[in-house]
Amino acid sequence: MGFEIIDFHAHPFAEPSENICRHKEYCGLTSENTPEYLKKMGISHICGSVLDKNREFPEGTTLWERLSYSNRTALALAEKYGGFYTPGIHVHPRYIRESCEEIEKMSKLGVKLIGELVPYMDDWSDYSCREFDEILDAALAYNMIVSFHTIDNDQIDAMVKKHPKNVFVAAHPGEYENAVRHFERMKMSENYYLDLSGTGLFRLGVLRHGIDVCGSERFLFGTDYPVCSPAINLGELLLNPLYSDAERENIFSKNAKRLLGI
Repeated sequence: MGFEIIDFHAHPFAEPSENICRHKEYCGLTSENTPEYLKKMGISHICGSVLDKNREFPEGTTLWERLSYSNRTALALAEKYGGFYTPGIHVHPRYIRESCEEIEKMSKLGVKLIGELVPYMDDWSDYSCREFDEILDAALAYNMIVSFHTIDNDQIDAMVKKHPKNVFVAAHPGEYENAVRHFERMKMSENYYLDLSGTGLFRLGVLRHGIDVCGSERFLFGTDYPVCSPAINLGELLLNPLYSDAERENIFSKNAKRLLGI
């Protein structure tokens, strides 16, 4: 393909119950063949959290114990994949002390990424709450990037305004109205990035518009594997003549390398 490609938004899995692909029977995806599958598409590195939506835990397991298990799984997968995977960890505003301690511990282990955080899976909904403010302060202190699922736009605006020094990576451009709100935040904060995962790029021209108003240095390639097909966003960037090679290189890898320090 000619481009190094870093997928900033993926959800690898160790067990079949953690594979959140809706059509597993057709895809044949496993923990073992994930790197091979993605490398065949030209993807050389992935980033993101482990989601355990379908895993059954023993009765009495707390939400924080479940999130901690996912974080430990992410660390184990990073070791298993030998440099192919940058793990993202979970935090939660209901567990301020535990979340801040997790950030400190994981930072010392070399982890640089929080998220993708997916509140609707973990029974919370407000990015602008005081409890999450404390966690974001800890993230800033330990230079952790915060990747988050797009939910209420007004909450996201409030979060970014209160924490201008935090590095945020918003997940999914979404429909046009959401994409425009992301672009406005990118103009408001130089520390706000947008990953291209999900279905947002199916609207022709939306990324071209975003690059024109924000610059290609603020976008990150992402797929949301194994939820979405990596080929969709790969095809948009590789085949559409709307983009220059310099813009493609920024989005595919240079921006992610700069953020991750690799």
